Parts: sequence; structure tokens; C-alpha cells
Amino acid sequence: MKSYTKQQLALRNGQDKPEIWVAYKGVIYDVSGSRLWKNGTHYEHWAGQDLTEELEDAPHTEKVFEKFQPVGLLG
Repeated sequence: MKSYTKQQLALRNGQDKPEIWVAYKGVIYDVSGSRLWKNGTHYEHWAGQDLTEELEDAPHTEKVFEKFQPVGLLG
């Protein structure tokens, strides 16, 4: 899988580029097709970021990422 920097991930925030990506535990996922990530936001979370530390406050588990296609690694 291709590796992306935090700066490259930050551009996939649903605003600067059409892709909406988030990272979790070093893997970057494309959440563009999710209605919950429309416009690059999901509750108080912003796309284009590493959400690893924020997941502990979420009402769901990491299994939610199984719904999304991994597109790369956060390097």
C-alpha cells in the first residue's frame, strides 16, 4: 500500500480535494461514500486527520473501519 504523510492526509478533508480520508492505527481509510462524513465532518471530528486517539470517546468500536476501503498507510 502507498504511504502518505500527515500533510497529504490533511488535504483529503472534503474541502481541499474531493476525497474524504481518515487514519486509524496507521491505516488511511476512504470515507467519501459515507453520509456520516458529508462535507468532511462527523460530529466533532474532522476528516484529513488521524482519529486513533479520538476513537476512545466514540460510541462505536474500531470495527466501524471494516466498512471502509483502506487506501494507504500513514507514514
